[in-house]
Amino acid sequence: MQMTTADVEHVARLARLEFTSGEKELFAGQMAAILGYVEKLKELNTDGIVPTSHAVPMENAFREDVVRPSIGQENALRNAPDRDGSFFAVPKVIE
Repeated sequence: MQMTTADVEHVARLARLEFTSGEKELFAGQMAAILGYVEKLKELNTDGIVPTSHAVPMENAFREDVVRPSIGQENALRNAPDRDGSFFAVPKVIE
């Protein structure tokens, strides 16, 4: 599949990334190679393969859910870089 620098610019805009023109050319080639490989994988016969199968046997390691006392508000905020009363203070991220 052929990728253009416009495709890279679109993905970069979605991810809020900025690239130089050289990087856009490089990434267009790399993205085309990745999508080409995915197309090749689509040729594999996967009939009878369970979607969640693994190469090695997998088991969940469940443990009993035990109620324990919490660490408390002061201990939780002790190493906070900034706090506002009894809350973590974080920078505003919404523009």
